Amino acid sequence: MDAIRVHGIEKSYGKQRVLTGIDLTVPAGTVFGLLGPNGAGKTTLVRILATLVQPDAGRAEVAGHDVVSAAFSVREKISLTGQYAAVDELQTGYENLVMVGRLRRLGRAAAKRRATELLERIDLVDAGRKLVKTYSGGMRRRLDVAMSLVTEPPVIFLDEPTTGLDPRSRQQMWTFVRELADAGSTIFLTTQYLEEADQLADRIMLIDHGVAVADGTAAELKVRVGGERVELEFASLADRAAAVLDLGAAVTAFGELSLTVSTDGTAAEVRELLDRMDKIGATVAKVAIHRPTLDDVFFALTGGNPR
Repeated sequence: MDAIRVHGIEKSYGKQRVLTGIDLTVPAGTVFGLLGPNGAGKTTLVRILATLVQPDAGRAEVAGHDVVSAAFSVREKISLTGQYAAVDELQTGYENLVMVGRLRRLGRAAAKRRATELLERIDLVDAGRKLVKTYSGGMRRRLDVAMSLVTEPPVIFLDEPTTGLDPRSRQQMWTFVRELADAGSTIFLTTQYLEEADQLADRIMLIDHGVAVADGTAAELKVRVGGERVELEFASLADRAAAVLDLGAAVTAFGELSLTVSTDGTAAEVRELLDRMDKIGATVAKVAIHRPTLDDVFFALTGGNPR
């Protein structure tokens, strides 16, 4: 079952086309990562799916409801956490959660019970009775996400949820997102951190200038920009020259005393490569194996910086 379906979505602001014919599906209970340079259209697509903006063309469904004709039904099934924490600094974390529960029509007792449950879930029990203005950035971010979970929505939109967080807080947020997905929630994630998508997303779409340029698992996208590479560093220029003649077209890059060679990354192939160097008398001083990353994918397929 698909939690999100998008077909032919287009959006323009004046003469600027922001999205062009976007198609995607997100199976229920998975994490979908949307990557792209600054201005690629990521946040606009999230706003369309969250019913905050209407598309110019195309169709989108979230939790089985059309985002235009059944916007109210969509809003009942989703939560949206934007790029900046929307919390009341003059209330405690507990009070923030109870307030949201009451606004979402939970009874007083149910809102308090849910607030207590969520504080435990996000590891803020000790800080729950403290004013939010005393919280660190990571604590505020976790509270912000928790506030969107008060009614346990099946679809959660996280728009760059770890922007500005330190590495420890980012790791804590990653753990929280994994727990949400493991519990059955569908997560639609936009992020400027390529490692974040690599760690969390079951499937990734890369968009650039409003156009989808790649779609697949992290492993599939990495294969698109080339397989693994072995860098050989030689003891002398003569050794390097001999290796160039022997390896020929397999060489993909040159250094002063090094060569980079394409490989499937298996131990057997690396061993065979070193055996070949021994046979021609080329002394290999160092060996390094390089695996493609989402950074490689990003820079190969787009023309901008990630954001």
